[in-house]
Amino acid sequence: MATIGERIRVLRLGRDLSVNQFANLSGVSKSYISNIERGVQKNPSLSVMRKLAATLDVPLEDLLTQENDQPRANNQ
Repeated sequence: MATIGERIRVLRLGRDLSVNQFANLSGVSKSYISNIERGVQKNPSLSVMRKLAATLDVPLEDLLTQENDQPRANNQ
C-alpha cells in the first residue's frame, strides 16, 4: 500500500508540478512537502493535508486512506 507521501508525490508528478511549484501553490514549505514525500514526516497535520489535497484537486480522504492506492480527481 502506498504511503501518504507516495500518493502525494504521484499526484504532484501527474500534474507536472515541481516541489517548488507545489509549495508555492499550496502555501506549504517545500522542505515540509519533501519530508512528507520521503517519509521523514509521517504524520502531517490535517491543515497541511487539506492544503495539499485542495492544490492537487483531490478529496482529503484520498490522501489519508491507505486502501485507495489510486487517488482520483474531484472531477471524475
